[in-house]
Amino acid sequence: MRRMTIALSAGALLLGAVGSGTALAKHNPGHGHKHGTPGVSLYASGFNNPRGLTFGPGRNLYVAEGGLGGTHSSAGDPCPQAHGAAAPYFGSSNDPVLGGRISQVDSHGTVSTVVSGLPSSQTSPALGSLVSGVSAVAFVGHKLYGLLAGAGCSHGVPDVPNGVFRVNSNGSWTMIANLSAYLATHPAANPDDEDFEPDGTWYSMTSLGRALYPMDSNHGELARVTPGGNVSRVLDISSKLGHVVPTAIVPIGSGHGKGHGHHGHRWAHDNHGHPAFYIANLGVFGPEDGMVPNESVWKLTGRKVRLRASGLEQVLGLARVRGSLYALESSSTPGGPTPGTGTIVRVGEHGQLKTVVSGLVFPTGMTAGPDGALYVSEQGFGFPAGQGRVVRVALH
Repeated sequence: MRRMTIALSAGALLLGAVGSGTALAKHNPGHGHKHGTPGVSLYASGFNNPRGLTFGPGRNLYVAEGGLGGTHSSAGDPCPQAHGAAAPYFGSSNDPVLGGRISQVDSHGTVSTVVSGLPSSQTSPALGSLVSGVSAVAFVGHKLYGLLAGAGCSHGVPDVPNGVFRVNSNGSWTMIANLSAYLATHPAANPDDEDFEPDGTWYSMTSLGRALYPMDSNHGELARVTPGGNVSRVLDISSKLGHVVPTAIVPIGSGHGKGHGHHGHRWAHDNHGHPAFYIANLGVFGPEDGMVPNESVWKLTGRKVRLRASGLEQVLGLARVRGSLYALESSSTPGGPTPGTGTIVRVGEHGQLKTVVSGLVFPTGMTAGPDGALYVSEQGFGFPAGQGRVVRVALH
């Protein structure tokens, strides 16, 4: 089986594990019902392929939604196509129904739309019609920014590239950084040719100080984007680790109390002033993935990468609460994803791992809340419209 990045892994979820999502629908308890796992409760529902999430300065939760794909085939566009069975992609832009969006959830669990009609795309039916769109959200000060993973010509969205955009107060959005163009001029050292996405798969993004840090899973790139749109390379992760498919990032903080996100924390830097992060990976599927969990968390400072912990599987999120690091496994089964096996694992100071929550159904993103709980996007792959949800995880 060929190596797969996150862009293809969800297709494997659909084909190999659940068959276009129909086997997952029965897991949805509906709004207002408790989650079946102790310590986990439903916080909000009604999302379309929810992914990354973050709390804003006003303590509201913001959720990136991939949308529902599109109908415009990339095959008819004069641009390089994704390699392998993912192509052709089918995309949409400025579609109020199919498009991606960012939603806000207040403290009572009420959901409202911040911005909609964002680009969304899906792989070929042969790979399960996996949907991508808005993959992550982050704040710099009081300004909200989003990350596009499902845009670009190779994804059937020829008029909008993958990139970082700013959300305006009137519900519109403005692209500030063209990351499709950045990848074209900053090739990674060790991309996987069988699984190459020309526009990349920008799955995760965090903020630190006055800058944003988007990370591409397909090429293995970490970039820095200023609010003014300047893009620079932080690290070609593939040059250090190979094709590991990095999917999760969180700044290394020295915060205290119940602080969350990037408010009220001092964030670590190395001796040269470089920002420091933890990053984790999805890994690849198939026989080469092995029979035991073998994905990892690394500490990244400047251009130095050091192993923090290993023995994880299919990590799609990282968060810190009260000094402890938590990793979100979309599925804990080596070799390929299995519905209902998502877990949250506490990562100890010396790399020891302890599962604190199990039984999650294809979780896709995680953030720490102002109340000291974790908030997780769940049912994020393969469900019908409106079946995605966010759950609250109480830590004891």
